[in-house]
Amino acid sequence: MKTRLIGLSLCAAMFASQALAGGDVDAGKTKAAVCAACHGIDGIAVIPGYPNLRGQNEQYIVSSLKAYKNGQRTGGLAAVMKAQAGMLNDQDIENLAAYFSSLK
Repeated sequence: MKTRLIGLSLCAAMFASQALAGGDVDAGKTKAAVCAACHGIDGIAVIPGYPNLRGQNEQYIVSSLKAYKNGQRTGGLAAVMKAQAGMLNDQDIENLAAYFSSLK
């Protein structure tokens, strides 16, 4: 019984921390103004071949921006994205991801 309670407590703590994680959609919307030049005001890319960000998975955006920032992505226009991502802190990245994933 004790083991079961400990397990349930750990699961609840894990889900609570995930719920608290994430970004601020409104702050992300403000920060996304610079993204609009390539990815569109509404997250639909205005340049052929550029990815749409509207409705994209939040964690995917976070991991992608961090990979660009850390130089782990090197193809295509990675140098442009590295420069853009380099200006973002972790909270900015979370906020942008929350914003674009919230668009439907």
